[in-house]
Amino acid sequence: MIDIHHHLLFGVDDGSPDLETSLEMARVSAENGVTHIVCTPHANSQYPYNAPLIAERYAELCAELDGWMGLSLACDFHMTAENIYDAAANPWRYSIDGKGYLMIEFSNTAIPPQIIDAMFMLQSAGYTLIITHPERYPALLGQPELLAEMIRKGSLVQVTSGSLYGRFGKMAEAFSNELLDRNWIHFLATDAHSITGRPPHLKKGYDYVAQCAGVETAERLCVTNPLVAVEGAPWPPQPEPLGLWDRVPLKFHAKRFAGPPRRDAGNDAPGSGKGGFFKRLFGR
Repeated sequence: MIDIHHHLLFGVDDGSPDLETSLEMARVSAENGVTHIVCTPHANSQYPYNAPLIAERYAELCAELDGWMGLSLACDFHMTAENIYDAAANPWRYSIDGKGYLMIEFSNTAIPPQIIDAMFMLQSAGYTLIITHPERYPALLGQPELLAEMIRKGSLVQVTSGSLYGRFGKMAEAFSNELLDRNWIHFLATDAHSITGRPPHLKKGYDYVAQCAGVETAERLCVTNPLVAVEGAPWPPQPEPLGLWDRVPLKFHAKRFAGPPRRDAGNDAPGSGKGGFFKRLFGR
């Protein structure tokens, strides 16, 4: 498997703090069946993208791993005006291995309508956009039609593995499972930051998808599509995204959600399934 969203580089953001932790995260990833990791350090106001330092840490980690884990370099690209203009002026700079696939993230507080124009600017510069963990943005949970518009305009979707089985709370669990049911997910990744708090447990997500949507879907989200992004290859045909072109693409009743995240959200135990809760939440 290929994990395309992983904060493996040490000392550059809120991910791995040191080389020893990075090596342990890589080891755990290998135990989960991962053979290739895309390193995605943040590029935001709190953790600016320090290209020389990132290149230095990437080279050091590659040398330490000595080929037993494949690596690629990209970033967790925050959609700020400064980042957008820099990326547009320097095509493919922030993309996976400089081959065009760009992992983008939004603000947790609000997503302005102008974001569609900004995304078009990046697409016009040659990027293929991958929206990271949409199930964790309150703004998209409140207006899922905005996510549908982004997909219709050519963006791809990466969901966090742990979201599917409740690690990030019931709302993220419900939304990500709905996206899975509708074929709106193109990648599954860990967004790993550590060994315990945000661990690189991709196999649990793979097994969950295989059980709920079939092995073919799990392979597509964890192997086939990630390989395309790493190689910078043309995007292949995908299963039909159900409801994407409907007048109301996805009716997600966020206000029906109540209560704190599950008490076991910090563990990796799968949830109890997609029963009555999801039917109540989506009103179907």
